[in-house]
Amino acid sequence: MSMPEDPIMLYSFLNMKLRDEYPSLDALCEDLDVSKDEILKKMKSIGFEYDSERNRFW
Repeated sequence: MSMPEDPIMLYSFLNMKLRDEYPSLDALCEDLDVSKDEILKKMKSIGFEYDSERNRFW
């Protein structure tokens, strides 16, 4: 499964997956074989950070 390239679409995609399928960002990254650092960097570039307590970007 490829992830959206557009940062806003990626934001929506990640939050949907975290809400519906994964208990953490680590689990999502491991399952989808993507870099957690790259995701965090991309989300931070548009003003979003990961909240592990809520398991979502905001």
